[in-house]
Amino acid sequence: MNTACIDRLRELAESITALSLSHLQPATRAKLYRNDLSVNAYPTEFGGLVYVGSPPHRIPVETDLALIAGLSAHAGIEWLFFDAEGPVVNGLPVFDTHQSTP
Repeated sequence: MNTACIDRLRELAESITALSLSHLQPATRAKLYRNDLSVNAYPTEFGGLVYVGSPPHRIPVETDLALIAGLSAHAGIEWLFFDAEGPVVNGLPVFDTHQSTP
């Protein structure tokens, strides 16, 4: 087994956390689906990946996402995976998920 390769892959690894799409306001969710967020994002059919960096490269303009990105930076999280079936995080705001359409 190539341990040097494995070690290098570990060095390059970035942290990710999954959370409920309900933590984003309907307008932010719509921007995510349209790939129109103020930070790098990769929409999926049921949410999307958002790169926040650690430390953050850019603070999101969207206030709900900025709050989550700030907390994520303190946790060392670099990627957020928003998913319709993702877990709800106690302490974060929750918005009605039925108000947004892709």
